[in-house]
Amino acid sequence: MDRFYWDSFKTFFRIGAFTIGGGYAMIPLIETEVVDRHRWLNREDFLDAIAIAQSCPGVFAINMSVFVGYKLRRLPGALCAALGTALPSFIIILLIAMFFANFQDNPVVESIFRGIRPAVVALIAAPTFRLARSAKISLANCWIPIASALAIWLMHVNPIYVILAAGVGGYLYGTIVKPTEK
Repeated sequence: MDRFYWDSFKTFFRIGAFTIGGGYAMIPLIETEVVDRHRWLNREDFLDAIAIAQSCPGVFAINMSVFVGYKLRRLPGALCAALGTALPSFIIILLIAMFFANFQDNPVVESIFRGIRPAVVALIAAPTFRLARSAKISLANCWIPIASALAIWLMHVNPIYVILAAGVGGYLYGTIVKPTEK
């Protein structure tokens, strides 16, 4: 049997089990495992995978694992990687559901969660800066992610519209503006 299935299951199980803060906080760990350690994707493919995973409905980490698994071993690879990602969360949520009533009003538990929240924000912010560098965000085009974030946050624009507008803008730039720059 192909070793990829076991390796991808273990890798994504570990990512799912030991990353606090959700999908975006998982990006550095996924990148380290998928790009640096296993070399399943190169950096450009990884950036494309992030764009696709974020653009698709569903859980970001599951979408990433499906993309990686499918790219390398089609449907069986996608299923194996997705199961590895989802299983730890399922087990953890099941355990929390079984015991949460006993601890939900505990001041120690409340304090721990108050301490974890700012760290989760940092876990999300750090890969954002690394992704900006990889996506070649510069002073000339940094207005695009800033305007997109502000539109989503302040004006409550649906992120799908932002993604569609960015895609159309990129297409227009590549077909109209870029050829005239040469």
